[in-house]
This record gives sequence, structure tokens and C-alpha cells, in this order.
Amino acid sequence: MTDVSRFDESARRVSTGTLPAGPTVQRLLTEAHEHCAPLDDGTVSTVYPALARAPRDRFGLALAGVDGAVHEVGHSRVEFTIMSVSKPFLFALACAEQGIDAVREAVGVDATGLPFSSLEAVERPPAGLTNPMVNPGAIATTALLLPGATADERWESIRDGLSRFAGRTLDVDEETYASASRSTFRNRAIADLLRSLGTLAGDPDEAVDLYTRQCCLAVTAVDLAVMGATLADGGVHPVTGERVVDAESARAALAVMVVAGVYERSGSWLLDVGMPAKSGIAGGLVTVSPGKGALGAWSPPLDDAGTSVRGARAAQMLARHLGLDLLASRPADR
Repeated sequence: MTDVSRFDESARRVSTGTLPAGPTVQRLLTEAHEHCAPLDDGTVSTVYPALARAPRDRFGLALAGVDGAVHEVGHSRVEFTIMSVSKPFLFALACAEQGIDAVREAVGVDATGLPFSSLEAVERPPAGLTNPMVNPGAIATTALLLPGATADERWESIRDGLSRFAGRTLDVDEETYASASRSTFRNRAIADLLRSLGTLAGDPDEAVDLYTRQCCLAVTAVDLAVMGATLADGGVHPVTGERVVDAESARAALAVMVVAGVYERSGSWLLDVGMPAKSGIAGGLVTVSPGKGALGAWSPPLDDAGTSVRGARAAQMLARHLGLDLLASRPADR
């Protein structure tokens, strides 16, 4: 029997075929949760009061397969704000609406190697182009959606698109949105700089508000798992069967997650875990294995790059034992 707590001593399962049988997935998920729950490293974000109040011992895991099977353990149904985990899904929606090449030319896709809210990243050549997984790129992506529509129409389109990824209607956490709206000075500076460089479509204040509101949608670890599994299955929701985006847009979202999904630690993440991922400061984390499924995690304590400590550790364990690591090439029994 596999012991996930000894993952450093075992070979990686090759990333081919399908997930193991349901009982095996549930057992490994539970073992990973039990192993990671006692970890007490990391700091709970104090950016907004609602985030600062999150109990640091909360920890939920969920894994959704492309076959629609969902496994979960711990605080997997507790709601938290999606924050930056919305970015790859918004990017996929923009690519589906505007075309991948158009979004790529307007936003950029290369890593900045700098923190997620860096103004320096915007100013460096090519000026105004960053990556959809950092704040400047996400704000620029938001500004591209539904040109010519009213702010309310654009918001409903964004909310509807993210809700379709989740397979249920997502609501805004109004308390977090209110406090976030009073603290958008950095993002407003980013939007104004993008506008001055000619790389922001539309009104900067509107773009920042739409971006802020989408980050305040309430989700669960289960939601993140099925959202990630939708990307894993080429844009088709594993439970509802709805095509949310086309396969090429789903692939594009996974590509930018690899490049900068955990910001300046993305290279280390790829080496350790081998899966596209996106983190958020509320403690949410989604990791995706194309063709297989996705892991959703939530635990508030973060490392210095803003990634959930427990979620990252669980992803590293499960990537190895469930064959989720895209770069693995050695079967476990060799």
C-alpha cells in the first residue's frame, strides 16, 4: 500500500492513462490531508479584514476527474474568496471570446519574474505586456471582455462565465468586495500605467472594479477542482457536460499557469510538482493534470509567494502518487 507521507522516497507515477480507481483516489486524498493538516508554517493574509479572520487550521482538499467523479476531504465545502485563482479562467474566457492571438498581443504571456503587483514589470520592455497570471495582465485581460457593453453587462458576462466553470452560480462576498474596493490603490496605479502605455482597453477604473469584483466571488475547494477539471478536459465541464470554452482556449490557460501561476516561484513549482497551478491570497489553490482532472485546495496560511502551504504540500504528494506530474516518465514499479 502506498504511503503518501513518504513521497520523497518513492518513484513518480508516469503521467499517462487515467486516474486510479475511486477508492484509491479517496484513500490517497485522505492520507495527504492527514499528513498536511498538522503543518503550521505560513502566514494568513491580512490584506483585507475578512481574509485576516480566516482560521489558520482550516484545510480542504477536493479532486475532480474528467469523468465527473469528485473526491473530497476536510473543509472542502467551506466558502472563501477566489482571489487570483480566477485569473486562468478569465483568461480562457477572453481567449474564447476575442481569440488567443488577439489576447496574447494585447496582454502578453511571458513570465515577469517579479511579484504579482509589480509596476516595474509593466514598464520593462515590451512595455505594457506582462502575463495574465499577474495583476497587470489580469486587469488588461478583464478590460478586453465584451467591448462596448455597459459595466453591468460586462460584470454579468464575467460572473456567468466563471459560474459556468464552477457548474453553479457564484456570488460575491460583499464584505470582502467592500474592503477590497477601498484598497485598490496599487491596482489603479497599474491600470493607469497600462492605459498610458496604450495596453489597456477602456476605462482604467472600470477595469479595476471588474477585476476586484471577480476576485471576491465565493468558491469552495470542490468548485476549484471542477473548474480545473474543466480545463483538464479541453473546456468541457466534467459534471454538467457543458462546453465552457473551446479546447485551444483551455490549453492556452494551462500554458500561462505553467509560466506564472505561482508567480516568481513558478519554476520551482514546476520542478517540484510538475502541474499547471494557480494560487490566491485567500488560501485557494488549483492544480491541473490535462486529460485526468484537477486538485482544488484551501488553507489560509501562505508562503512568501502567496501560495497555500498545506495546499502546495498536498499537491506535491498527490502529483507523485496519482500520476498527475506532466513531466514524469518513470512508472512507479520500474
